[in-house]
Amino acid sequence: MDARLDILAVPSAGRALKHFMTAGRALKDLPLPTRTRELVELRVSQINGCAVCVDMHTKEAAASGETALRLNLVTAWREATVFTEAERAALEFAEQGTRVADAGTGVGDEVWANAAGHYDEEQLAALTLLVSFMNAVNRMNIITQRPAGDYVAGQFH
Repeated sequence: MDARLDILAVPSAGRALKHFMTAGRALKDLPLPTRTRELVELRVSQINGCAVCVDMHTKEAAASGETALRLNLVTAWREATVFTEAERAALEFAEQGTRVADAGTGVGDEVWANAAGHYDEEQLAALTLLVSFMNAVNRMNIITQRPAGDYVAGQFH
């Protein structure tokens, strides 16, 4: 299976995407725990059905020490007992920030307040940027039908 378009190989798109991906790398330096960041990236990608990002973030999370049990339960995080309250708040934030067409309002006040109870302003800004960035990347991969399965952890670092 091949992608419809290798968007990085298109000169004008490649120049723009270089800046976009630099912004994505900068998100790793924001003050959000690595485990939380990886769980959010994975959950957003699951919701959007972005196979290449699910592949990538599952492998990156595992490489950074995440357990198979927790990775397998991300899709059912509400019923799982293996996530901290802070992680649960971030996952709910990610879901509402991703399902904006479903909710109509994006992240609701109650979900925002819950996240604010676990994360400071810098971390809330990081969550907001991360969810927004992941949604954009997911859409590019889905539109171009990038295939999944061959990502190697650390490939883009």
